[in-house]
This record gives sequence, structure tokens and C-alpha cells, in this order.
Amino acid sequence: MSKDREFYWRRLHSLLGIIPVGLFLTQHLLINFSATNGEASFNKASEFMGNLPFLWFLEWFVIYIPLMFHAFYGVFIAFTASPNNKRFGTFRNWMFLLQRITGVFLVIFIAWHIFQTRIQKALGTEADFNMMVDILSNPIMVVFYALGIISATFHLANGIWSFLVSWGITQSPKSQRVATFITMIFFVVLSVIGVGALLAFL
Repeated sequence: MSKDREFYWRRLHSLLGIIPVGLFLTQHLLINFSATNGEASFNKASEFMGNLPFLWFLEWFVIYIPLMFHAFYGVFIAFTASPNNKRFGTFRNWMFLLQRITGVFLVIFIAWHIFQTRIQKALGTEADFNMMVDILSNPIMVVFYALGIISATFHLANGIWSFLVSWGITQSPKSQRVATFITMIFFVVLSVIGVGALLAFL
């Protein structure tokens, strides 16, 4: 792959990770958080999302296709990336490693989550509060989903940091430290929302 082509593929990968994939993840967790208000609240929010106009188009061209590109190209990057020890300090190297570990894990988690929800819905199972209660009745699934949520929120938050650097928005060490602080707060808040939603189904 030529350097120029790789540059543009990586830019597209970075952009799609924020818009629309990152926005969808945030919206998805907020919708799920409605479960903390009870079964009726979650079912109402889920039904509203399921009845959006042009749903098929939105799912494929706003969610699935961008997500698949980001996931598959991300796996390629994870297994071909060179260490960045010379560019960043120890903390950022750990973030670099965790970004790739969570990315690979998320490919597995998201595929399984889609199988348990969207595909089962297509096969006739009602995608409602009780579906998630049934899925999470298995303790192994609770741990798996908790790891999936935290991996997703970390991957998004750290991905925002990387996006800001790679797109030239935060270039100075000070601006990068501020971005680290803000994105880690975002990670914690979004994780609390996601795990809180998970616990509501138990």
C-alpha cells in the first residue's frame, strides 16, 4: 500500500471512528440507560428507535458499513502497527497498546452482541427488556458485556484523543495533556452510564 493511500485510509478510519460510530455508541448507551427507569421506559425508547423512518438505510449506511470498515481496518492496523516509543512517553504507549487490544476484543464482542440482538430479532425474537434480561441471566454474559462496554468506552475516549492529535487539533504537549484529562473524564462518565444500564437488566 502506498504511503499516500495509507494516509487517506487511516484518516477515513479515524473519522468514521468518531462520526458516526462514536456518536452511535454514545446514543446506544444513553438509550440503554433508560432501563434504569424500568422495563416500560426501556421498551418505549427501544420501540422509538426501531420505528425510525428509513431504518434499514440508517442501520446499514450510518452504522454497519462504517463500523465494519473501522473494525476490519483497525484490526489490520493493530497487527501491523509499529511501536511509538520515540513519539510518546510511557503512559501514551500503554494507551496505544490498550487501544489495539480493546479494538480486537470489540470485533468479537460486537459480532456476538449483534448475533444475540439484531439477528435474533430478525428471526422473530422480540428485542425488548426481557431479551436483555434473558441474555444477562448467564453470569458469564454479564462479565462479557461489562468488559465489552468498558472496552468500547475506553476505545472511543482514547480514539478521540488520537483523532485530535492526528487531525492537528492538539499539537502542543499542554493541549494534549488537557485532551487526556477531558477524554478520560468522558471515558469514566460513559462507562458509568453503560455499566449502570447493564446492572438495570440484572
